[in-house]
Amino acid sequence: MFGLLVAQNIAFYVIAALIVFGALRVVTCKNLVHAALWLVLVLAGVAGQYILLAAEFVAVTQVLVYLGAIVVLFLFGIMLTRAKTGHDLELDNPTPAKVGAGVIGVLLLGVMGYALWDAWRGQELGDIVVQRTAEVSDSLFSTYLLPFEVISVLLLAALIGAIVLARRD
Repeated sequence: MFGLLVAQNIAFYVIAALIVFGALRVVTCKNLVHAALWLVLVLAGVAGQYILLAAEFVAVTQVLVYLGAIVVLFLFGIMLTRAKTGHDLELDNPTPAKVGAGVIGVLLLGVMGYALWDAWRGQELGDIVVQRTAEVSDSLFSTYLLPFEVISVLLLAALIGAIVLARRD
């Protein structure tokens, strides 16, 4: 059922279990800071899965962009807005809303699972073309150079805006 139990398969299942556990803790945690830290586990696990897929460039990008920048941005946002970090009954959703969200989540899981199954039905993993780091960098700095630079200017503007907001106090 699970294929050969080689080290790569075992590592995949262990990392996948950690990602699922961390994702569940992100959405069930009452403390925003703790939820952001559980998100670190999820994003690190995704980077680990990229390493197992031999996509080193995407793994390093995952660590630099998401673990290094986005999580720090979340934590700065939590600190700058002075959001309550504990459990607040005023902000908690009633039980019917939670049940409805769970039903919608299960329905979306079913739809996405069927879409993946339908798209990859009968295809072997050996048929997938892997794009190496050199090919990604060549296309990033030739074909997609302008969008890459626009995003870097946008991130710089967001960083300057965060510094200006933080210095007002």
